[in-house]
Amino acid sequence: MNLVAMGLTETVKQHFDHLNTNEEIILGRVALEHKHMYRVWTEQGELLCEVSGRFSFNALNREDFPAVGDWVALKPRCNEGKGTILAIMPRNSKFSRKSAGLTSEEQIVATNVDTVFLVNSLNDDLNLRRIERYLLLAWESGANPVIVLSKADLCQDLDRKLAEVEAVSMGVPVLAVSAETESGLEKLEPFLQPGKTIALLGSSGVGKSTLTNRLLGEEKQVVQDIRSADGKGRHTTTHRELIPLPNGCVLIDTPGMRELQLWESTDGLSETFSDIEELATSCRYRDCHHMNEPGCAVVRAIEEGLVAAERLTSYNKLQKELAFIERKADKRAQAEVKRQWKSLNKQMKQQRKSY
Repeated sequence: MNLVAMGLTETVKQHFDHLNTNEEIILGRVALEHKHMYRVWTEQGELLCEVSGRFSFNALNREDFPAVGDWVALKPRCNEGKGTILAIMPRNSKFSRKSAGLTSEEQIVATNVDTVFLVNSLNDDLNLRRIERYLLLAWESGANPVIVLSKADLCQDLDRKLAEVEAVSMGVPVLAVSAETESGLEKLEPFLQPGKTIALLGSSGVGKSTLTNRLLGEEKQVVQDIRSADGKGRHTTTHRELIPLPNGCVLIDTPGMRELQLWESTDGLSETFSDIEELATSCRYRDCHHMNEPGCAVVRAIEEGLVAAERLTSYNKLQKELAFIERKADKRAQAEVKRQWKSLNKQMKQQRKSY
């Protein structure tokens, strides 16, 4: 396997060279994540790996463990087809969301991604508020977002829907394609360059698996139709996985996300809602909440039809959600540090007893 074709950059190589003091340690990229097990691409082939005991002990939270797309230093056991992960190289991007449920825990979707294809279907399920949410997380990840509107062959009012999406995309490329008829796929080629990593993100049934198959040139991913009852999609991809494309680009296909909760996306909020934040600089009061205050530039723009009222509602909702997550994350971080200290003290007591 060619590490450069897998997306290896000079920066990652320098980090590894600085770390590598043992000639038995090699560099690899996490291609697939099982429960506490990882399939890692290396120059010596694909290895099934687990993290070392020291690695696991030093990890404070989920973010500290490997994720799909990570570059890792590992000690191989090639005769067994296995290896032990010792360290993660610094990430240049990380797409995260809050885990589903009531817990405040980060779920890393993919790392070291250059471009995120935010795939949305051009059917009745096209949701501008969901697109805003995806954009927010994409900007925060450090990768460049591209909105891909799939199933263009089924859309009767393409121009109107394109205009609606462009109104909330704030300069992000918006591309309409049809993987079924293969029309518009050439628009994706500028982003699918050798050595680059592309992540496909979107809800179930929007056409990610079909798009992956077209780009790959073979039917690798299972495809299912959307439900006719409600137009919602069925899960087809069940796990995140690195997929090498014939041209040397790496693709990460991801399971459909029915629940997309934010995770620490304050900077992404400014990028996604740059129109509202720019207008807010012209409000009479610096702490304007854009409700009933006199001289509010945002409210005036809404009254003049320059900004949709739903967009301001979405902005306010996401602000509150981020503030809530931040409060919960702070409490969780304090609990993690306390747990780590308890474990360390317990080990020290056991060592003293053994002397």
